[in-house]
Amino acid sequence: MLAAEAGVETTVVCFTDGQAATNRGASTSPAELGAMRREEFSASCKILDVTHHELLDYQDGQLEFANFSETAALLVKRIRDYKPDVVLTFGSDGGMNTHADHTMVSAFTTAAFHWAASPKRFPALGPIHKAERLFYNTSSFFFPGRPAPMPAPWTVTLDVRRVQARKFEAFRAHTSQLPLMEKFQSYFEKRAGQEFYTLAATPHPQPAVQMTDLFEGL
Repeated sequence: MLAAEAGVETTVVCFTDGQAATNRGASTSPAELGAMRREEFSASCKILDVTHHELLDYQDGQLEFANFSETAALLVKRIRDYKPDVVLTFGSDGGMNTHADHTMVSAFTTAAFHWAASPKRFPALGPIHKAERLFYNTSSFFFPGRPAPMPAPWTVTLDVRRVQARKFEAFRAHTSQLPLMEKFQSYFEKRAGQEFYTLAATPHPQPAVQMTDLFEGL
């Protein structure tokens, strides 16, 4: 949202349509849930003013078994096509819910960030593109009663209070997942004003420093 306000073009790539989710809304089959969650994903991206969004066809809960090179190549292609300055993904812990799919998305994206800049990797996928920063999403707290992740220490503290209402609106667009949001509503309300990220890679050697903007200095 902050990026959109600043006129920055944004792209979101989602790997699965969530057919294996525990919360299933009014769906009566995995296919119906998948169709519902595709619509929810699109609706939330619209609320957040995402420029481009895409949902791939990988099977929910099975990303650890996907062909690593082929899957990373899909992201290499998109990085070379869209030419982002900044790439965001999950931390390798799998995020707040320690989801194996999220760990794999982190691994695929990390490889693609580096491989998109290498002339030795997938030369048929177009000219190389060297993005300036790779960030992992991380956290300053844990949800009670759930397995605790092992998050990376953050290097960016992002103040999102002025767009917090739209952030909640985007959450609520995922109507099939509202029971999960309601369960942790109090934690979201207390913590949602800040987001934390770890600078994981750049093209240039540099010390880790604290920042308040993902695009600082670019």
